[in-house]
Amino acid sequence: MAYEISLITSMAISVLFALSLNLITGFCGQISLGHSAFLGIGAYTSVMLCNAGVPFLLTLPVAMLLAGVVGAIVGLASLRVRHDFLAITTMGVVFLFVGIVRQQDWLGGEMGLSGFPSSGFSKPEFMVFAVVLAALVAAFCLYIKKSWMGRVFNGIAEDEDTMRVLSIDVPRYKLAAFAMGTALAGLSGGLYAQHFNYIGPDSFGFIESVTVLSMVVFGGIGSVPGVIFGAAVLSALPAWFQVIGDYKLLVYGGLLFLMMRFSPNGVAGIVRAVWRRFNKPVAGGAT
Repeated sequence: MAYEISLITSMAISVLFALSLNLITGFCGQISLGHSAFLGIGAYTSVMLCNAGVPFLLTLPVAMLLAGVVGAIVGLASLRVRHDFLAITTMGVVFLFVGIVRQQDWLGGEMGLSGFPSSGFSKPEFMVFAVVLAALVAAFCLYIKKSWMGRVFNGIAEDEDTMRVLSIDVPRYKLAAFAMGTALAGLSGGLYAQHFNYIGPDSFGFIESVTVLSMVVFGGIGSVPGVIFGAAVLSALPAWFQVIGDYKLLVYGGLLFLMMRFSPNGVAGIVRAVWRRFNKPVAGGAT
């Protein structure tokens, strides 16, 4: 039973993390290849506060705030670039984060940090807590998507220049997406640290950014149910098939390529296409 509890907890954290990227990439069309840096910021913030005697639950808002502020700063620096250049810019963030952490002994350096104070939850309680948080974040994302802000995000993703012509403050909305997405990544980082009871530079490297992007693309960019499915499945694969853990970058990178080539809308797009095909109105039917 302990294995199943650990697996469900990992899946819930991955779902939360993937939803945070979907806010930036799926909703607003901003490709980020450095999202794992904000997971790391949240994790290190939570751990350092726990080590200072702050209760775990109180560390999570601080982790979200710090990750969101850094995300907004990165967003400011990225406003003048788009598409491939934006991806390269954000990719540099994760290498910068890992490089800084490696050189800081008070952050554990190369060895990382472990043995920090626990959350106070039992493992089943922590699993329920993670699942509830993931569900709340999913509900928040659905609310944003259906709101006026979500419609503006979608317009920016579809045609940023047209939104500017319509006098929409595009930079402000892009910054809002970055801040919200990175803040939620910080929240998932706090959960990540407590679940694994260890954090180190390699926990938040480029491979993790590719992994979470693969989850979003596999599930369906912009689709909340699709991203939940993609994150749950891909986070469980290494547990089901041990060989995937040894070739994580190769497997997830290949999956990312295949989905973008053959099904850009991911599993959600496939489901929608099948649904439309089998629910076409019958010509000449009764009225």
